Amino acid sequence: MHTSLDRETLEHIAPKLAELTNRVLFEDIWTRNALSPRERSLITLGALTALGSVQQLPWHINFAQQNGLTKDELIEAFTHLAFYAGWPAAVSALNCLDVE
Repeated sequence: MHTSLDRETLEHIAPKLAELTNRVLFEDIWTRNALSPRERSLITLGALTALGSVQQLPWHINFAQQNGLTKDELIEAFTHLAFYAGWPAAVSALNCLDVE
């Protein structure tokens, strides 16, 4: 199983993709005023969950917490997604949470 690429590895393997990720995605899209970073994190987690992109979920879960989402809110979001993205996708997403 492949793990998610960190930024340094991505820059080494695909420098242009890393540049676009930083410049366009995180310095433009994520900073637009129409949605808050918290709202963008919820949307991103919903899309990643629905797509079954569990390799990207741990990083985005951490980022969502930095953007103000609590563990209880993340659990509720993934529970809600079970009905729209499917049970296996939601359970896989919940499995990415560091629940103590």
